[in-house]
Parts: sequence; structure tokens; C-alpha cells
Amino acid sequence: QVQLVESGGGLVQAGGSLRLSCAASGRSGSSYAMGWFRQAPGKEREFVAAINWRGTNTYYADSVKGRFTISRDNAKNTGYLQMNSLKPEDTAVYYCAAGYGVVGQEEERYDYWGQGTQVTVSS
Repeated sequence: QVQLVESGGGLVQAGGSLRLSCAASGRSGSSYAMGWFRQAPGKEREFVAAINWRGTNTYYADSVKGRFTISRDNAKNTGYLQMNSLKPEDTAVYYCAAGYGVVGQEEERYDYWGQGTQVTVSS
């Protein structure tokens, strides 16, 4: 069992930046991929970014490519999502997820989910 807790969300003006963190605890000694997803009001949850255990492979949704950066620090059991040049359409609840399978953008690849953190971008 892995517990995930997101932090770092908040209110920011368009063009600003935020860094989300995802602290993992529980099952240790196992490698897992980490992903970030988001859900805007009235919309389905969508993939944002993912990273493999070693941090050598990253994947991004086209809508955030070039603006968001996913990273991780395995020594701290923490993943990050650096979000720059934020737009109002980035407003959503952001979730981190962990999975023991091959990293990817499908929700089914992830076994554990955090509770989410709200990101609001004002115009």
C-alpha cells in the first residue's frame, strides 16, 4: 500500500507558476512510476504528465508540453510537477498517482491515488 499526499496548489494569476509536490509513504523498496492527472469542473479526469521510477523517461500531454516539468526525488519519496506559464484552462484539481506497471498516460496503469490539490488560475 502506498499513500500519496499532494501539496502546493493554490490561486495564481495567468502567466504565473506553481510547483506541486506528491509525498509518498507506505510500501517501500519497490519501484513505481508516478503520474499527474487533473480534473476540471464538469470534465473528465485527464492525463498531465508521467515519469518512470528512475526519472529517465517523462511523458506529457500536448496541452502542457513545454510549460510543465515532472520530476522526482526518490531519496525523499517525493514527486514534483513544476507548472510555468499557467493559463486559466489549467484550473483543475490535480492528482498524483503511483503504479507498478509500465509508465504511461492511462489511468489503469496506476494503483494508488492522492486526494488532489486545487489549482486555480485567474485571468
